[in-house]
Amino acid sequence: MGNIVAVVGRPNVGKSTFFNRLIKRREAIVDAVSGVTRDRHYGKTDWNGREFSIIDTGGYVVGSDDVFEAEIDKQVELAIDEADAIIFMVDVETGVTGMDEDVANLLRKVDKPVFLAVNKVDNNKRAADAVEFYALGLGDYFTIASINGSGTGDLLDAVVEALPEKEDTDEEELPRFAVVGRPNAGKSSFINALIGEERYIVTDIAGTTRDSIDTKYNRFGFEFNLVDTAGIRRKSKVKEDLEFYSVMRSVRAIEHCDVCLLVLDATRGFDGQVQNIFWLAERNRKGIVILVNKWDLVEKDTKTSKEFEQHIREEIAPFTDVPIVFISVLNKQRIFKAIETAVEVYKNRTKRIKTSVLNDVLLPIIEHNPPPAYKGKYVKIKYIMQLPTPQPQFAFFCNLPQYVKEPYKRFLENQLRDHFDFNGVPVSVYMRKK
Repeated sequence: MGNIVAVVGRPNVGKSTFFNRLIKRREAIVDAVSGVTRDRHYGKTDWNGREFSIIDTGGYVVGSDDVFEAEIDKQVELAIDEADAIIFMVDVETGVTGMDEDVANLLRKVDKPVFLAVNKVDNNKRAADAVEFYALGLGDYFTIASINGSGTGDLLDAVVEALPEKEDTDEEELPRFAVVGRPNAGKSSFINALIGEERYIVTDIAGTTRDSIDTKYNRFGFEFNLVDTAGIRRKSKVKEDLEFYSVMRSVRAIEHCDVCLLVLDATRGFDGQVQNIFWLAERNRKGIVILVNKWDLVEKDTKTSKEFEQHIREEIAPFTDVPIVFISVLNKQRIFKAIETAVEVYKNRTKRIKTSVLNDVLLPIIEHNPPPAYKGKYVKIKYIMQLPTPQPQFAFFCNLPQYVKEPYKRFLENQLRDHFDFNGVPVSVYMRKK
């Protein structure tokens, strides 16, 4: 299970700089994929080998510095509800402000690890000034300078140390499907249509998170756990339409599932927030099925499903090998197809390919289309194997891994997709020294 760390604090204390530092470090290495940087409010990072999602609540504040304190309180409450650990950032230049005190009051009541980070401490005088933050009553603090990264290592060491260990998964590995999407796309109705009558529910497992309930279903001859984030405990305090809220929910659900059923409203199209959720699932290496709901409401003469599908594929390139199912929750159309497809994607994600088969199929193709020579040096790929990871990752062993560039890796990925069905599943290709 992934852990979530939220960064809270008033505007302009340096949350985003800190956040971008963490994300870039990792995405520069792992995700040289176009489209990954479309949003800057949440991402994955790792420290000391522990992976976690990090959320910058600041990215969601609307308005300027005179932003309403209520808005910040709302975000802190959200972070308290959804995150496993919280970094509370303050600014040594301005010292303790009334707003900082408000946030601290909320955080003191929490039984989750809270780390006070005093930012912009880049000399001894400022380090001495930081002492006044003891007044917030949150105990010790960390002095950092997010602009150059000093002090962030100690802070992250402490954060990772405090994250709850990953829970052991059940002995019986049922596929876990999460239904995600923007508010009002039809997630709840889809789940209700899926469950139909109560009798399909086998057991309610107390949610792995307090907020998504895992329900074990047996329907259409398939058994699976549904990670439902749609209809649970709507917090009266939080406006349901708060974008940040649905993002937090999606992050949670995606972290805890094998396959994401991304429901979108055909009348609204594949818009920015839907894309964010898509890339989030892709970055987490989860299986993905796109469900286009309310297709019955779209004027058909202007748009065919072919064109609509084409448009979505252009938006999600280069990862276009994703099933798109047109459904109507209202008329219960193709709901069975949606689940069937999710089960297929789950199988693809857990597929293991024998090393001998991989080499027999791919080595001849690679021989015909070797990686382009680089500075007169020829790359020879000798051997391929699938890594023992929960999702498909392949190591190609060769003499000069550093000379194999992105386009050729994509060629290898496409060959894997052409010969072994990985529909709906992100595939990682690594070049390794023989």
